[in-house]
Amino acid sequence: MRLLTCVLALCAPLTFHASAGAVPTELTVRVIAKDGLFVGTMAGGVRITVKDAESGELLAQGIAEGSVGNIGRILKTARSRGVLLSDADSARFTTVLDLTEPRRIVVEAFGPLAYPASANTVSASQWLVPGKSVSDGDGWVLEMPGFFVEIDTPLQDEALDKGAVDLSVHVTMMCGCPVVPGGLWDAEQYEMAVILKRDGTLVGEEPLEYAGKQSQFKAALALEAGSYEAIVYAYDPVNGNTGVDRVSFTIAE
Repeated sequence: MRLLTCVLALCAPLTFHASAGAVPTELTVRVIAKDGLFVGTMAGGVRITVKDAESGELLAQGIAEGSVGNIGRILKTARSRGVLLSDADSARFTTVLDLTEPRRIVVEAFGPLAYPASANTVSASQWLVPGKSVSDGDGWVLEMPGFFVEIDTPLQDEALDKGAVDLSVHVTMMCGCPVVPGGLWDAEQYEMAVILKRDGTLVGEEPLEYAGKQSQFKAALALEAGSYEAIVYAYDPVNGNTGVDRVSFTIAE
């Protein structure tokens, strides 16, 4: 798998000096994959940015890291109001803001950082009052939609001989959780296919098949000479969750 090392993941969160009369106010942000678990270290973390909603002033920035959480608690157990999703080690970003008055802030999450081609951005805003932390319980939880979809072969701009082309694709949830037939994230529930364009013209769509290995899918394509773009998607018809990757390559005469 092609992973991108995020420089921010190696750095400490940004910190700011308190002004006179400021009250320390703790903020914890967690990101959970749609129909999945917390997005954390296994998926490269999530970049969290905290800004003032009115002025745009940067208040804090860092990486949400940690474990994916408890599968049973998050996905298999009916929950009553107030029951926590997270454990102490569930992926999170925590910062302390020095507030002199109530401020409406915007939290933006970008990730997962290990999968930049499939990364999404989600954001939300709310008021913070000095000394009234948003950190207890699960903290502030944002949902990250999508699938991680990565085409392994063919490679970008690869030149291939005419005939059968083996398309190989890696698909997981945004938390990095595996997709397999009959699994908790059931490949048989999802629609996965490759849309093919030849010399800029749509030529067809082929379904992907399970390749016999966790989160790996494939299609054998019989292609004539030309310049191709393959657009692969994974789609969950139950909730609309969608992920996409694309690659361009050529078939020689």
